[in-house]
Amino acid sequence: MFKHIEDFAATWQHETAATLRTLEALTDESLGQQITSDHRTLGRLAWHLVQTVHEMPSRTGLSFEGPGEDLSVPASAADIAAAYKRTSQALLDAVQSSWKDENLLIMSDMYGDQWPNGLTLDILVKHEIHHRGQMTVLMRQAGLLVPDLYGPTKEQWADYGAPAPAI
Repeated sequence: MFKHIEDFAATWQHETAATLRTLEALTDESLGQQITSDHRTLGRLAWHLVQTVHEMPSRTGLSFEGPGEDLSVPASAADIAAAYKRTSQALLDAVQSSWKDENLLIMSDMYGDQWPNGLTLDILVKHEIHHRGQMTVLMRQAGLLVPDLYGPTKEQWADYGAPAPAI
């Protein structure tokens, strides 16, 4: 749980940069990739991330621009990435301009439970990491290069002239 706005801001900037790298690696053709017909497509997962950046914090009363839940998945990977960039920055701007550290302790209704706002922001970050991991698997299946997230990728190890570490 975040107790200081500056801690959230630092984490959010780091994680959203990684998510943006992931979204920018998508192609329009890859958006339909899915593991099975009853699972989300890569495009739907990507758009879910964009929408949740607005939906979840809005439940705390925080006001900022973002796509509503009623909007369908764009057909353009570039449009998804651009919407994510705008919405994630709008969230950060709203938190930094509207809240003080004390606001992170305020309880808000979150899906029928009461969560401190600092917990909501922490879970939002973890939600993004979770779905980003799912996306990287679908990206590999679609033949895309996966960006580095928490260390070099297999392809980056090869670029360094070193074998990828054994798992």
